[in-house]
Amino acid sequence: MTGLRVLAVDDELPALEDLAYLLRDDPRIGEVFLARDGAAALRVLDRAIAEGRPVDAVFLDIRMRGLDGVVLGRLLSQFANPPRVVFVTAYEEHAVDAFEIKAEDYLLKPVRPERLAEAIRRVCVAAELPDGDGAGRAGPETIPVELGGVTRFVSSAEVRYVEAQGDYARLHTAAGSHLVRISLATLEERWSAAGFVRVHRSHLVAVKHIDELHIESGRCVVRVGGSEIPVSRRHTRELRDLLVRRARRGRGE
Repeated sequence: MTGLRVLAVDDELPALEDLAYLLRDDPRIGEVFLARDGAAALRVLDRAIAEGRPVDAVFLDIRMRGLDGVVLGRLLSQFANPPRVVFVTAYEEHAVDAFEIKAEDYLLKPVRPERLAEAIRRVCVAAELPDGDGAGRAGPETIPVELGGVTRFVSSAEVRYVEAQGDYARLHTAAGSHLVRISLATLEERWSAAGFVRVHRSHLVAVKHIDELHIESGRCVVRVGGSEIPVSRRHTRELRDLLVRRARRGRGE
């Protein structure tokens, strides 16, 4: 591995220099470019593409003069081969925006070296590069939830099932539930690779958490923990076949 080519963007010079120092201190980082605002960042990215050496990841502040980080992140997502985005900010309230943009991570200032190392690992995995930690696959994704004015990050691995509630989704875990501002369709797209399947117009279920499936009088439900989740007719056969295949794999058939 020659090292990741990354761009750090922050309009506050001390914060930018601190981030650049931490990035250069990581052996997985090859080159670090700097930009003080969104327009300068786009110029750096365009020049790197023209030279045939595109940037792998952008570590991006959010509140900046001119083009802010969320807008810039959305622009980057429209690139033919977009760089991975990691937000680095002092503000928690944009975490949902970061999730919707499909950012690899969301770091809060002051940045702790261990959290930055984890963000770099996620970038390496997403870019299918060695991550220096022996991992060759993406780990569970996290989603920000608000709890009494505090943002907590819930891992998809903790979620047993998801219930649509209007424009929101309620994440059900063993410890409780969390209401988040995101559509069920978006979560279905993002978490399908993590083993979540649509079983009803208003429910996603993590297959690994299904304990039982019942079909009686044409009505199908699955038991997840202590909850019964309805399965629509159009999803019943697909889900049943999926569970049978999973059981056979578990027996080595």
